[in-house]
Amino acid sequence: MKPFGKSKPTGVDPATLAKEVVEARERLNLFLESIRALFFFVREYTLDISEIDAEGFKKQLAALQEKFQEGEKTKIIAGQFDRQKANILNHIQRQKTYIDERETEFREIIDLMTAAMAGLDNENRDFYGSIRSRGKRFEEITLLDDIKQIKSELVREVDKMKAMVREKENLDQKTLDSLSDQVEILKMELDKARHSANTDGLTGVKNRKALDGHLHNLVERNRVTRSPFSLLMMDLDDFKRLNDTYGHTVGDRMLLAFAEKCRNSVRSGDFLARYGGEEFTLILPGASLRNATKKARKLCRSVAAARYAADDSPNADVVSVTVSIGVGTYREDDTAKSLVDRADKCLYKAKAAGKNQVVPENTL
Repeated sequence: MKPFGKSKPTGVDPATLAKEVVEARERLNLFLESIRALFFFVREYTLDISEIDAEGFKKQLAALQEKFQEGEKTKIIAGQFDRQKANILNHIQRQKTYIDERETEFREIIDLMTAAMAGLDNENRDFYGSIRSRGKRFEEITLLDDIKQIKSELVREVDKMKAMVREKENLDQKTLDSLSDQVEILKMELDKARHSANTDGLTGVKNRKALDGHLHNLVERNRVTRSPFSLLMMDLDDFKRLNDTYGHTVGDRMLLAFAEKCRNSVRSGDFLARYGGEEFTLILPGASLRNATKKARKLCRSVAAARYAADDSPNADVVSVTVSIGVGTYREDDTAKSLVDRADKCLYKAKAAGKNQVVPENTL
């Protein structure tokens, strides 16, 4: 009889069992990493098409992924996944339909251009027909006996041919200009729509929507590619007091001036955005915490040293502003929210410590 009435299990090797548990955990971690990568690849494959609510679909995928990563119960994950399968398939079908429709539209445009070219071809045939008739006229002229008359007729025919060529050139140029203008207008409208959807209307930098999408994508990409980056949360100090003292027009000027300062200090791959109000975010790909902090301090000093006129009058008040900056760097287990929250805590610490300074996350 064993203690407490329990018998020792037979046929189970503890060492083998421990090894199997370790292998099962490694396999589970591999599956989780694979699932994370697959979710990322699906979002990367999804085209940014507002007409089919691509952004909403990506959010659904992100929410479903969190269920896998947060260690939810199997039944909960299975239920969530079962409900989302239809949504995923529906979105894929909508994307295919959208692409097919756009392909049809492009084919119609190609047909239109082809018809236009056919019209040009008809015009060319008419033109070349006129040239051939003039050639026949030259043949008739060669049959004349009077040299003076031949010369006179040749001059007249050459002038007619020159006029025909000029008319044809003008007609061709008008047609090409018309087609080019239509293409350019379509391109400008498309660029304008893309720009306005992702750009802050006042400062011209990226807006919060563009930032959220870029940061989320960057975090997901780094979970697969393991590429570091840092993030600066920047807030203009005492901005409300500035607005109350000088008015919102001056406040807007200071926001524009600060955005320009940031533009002058960023690299081509950096991502500058207005987070909201007087708060801005700067993402520095490839930057370590040390290098990002160094750049932030340089920017902080540059902003504090600048002076601006409150208005365009000769005796305008001189206005200056300072900025507080929190610096965070991407960690392997970060989400977009956790990274922003950590940089925000650094920013609040910089404010509490007297403003006009930089606080990196390693001092929290």
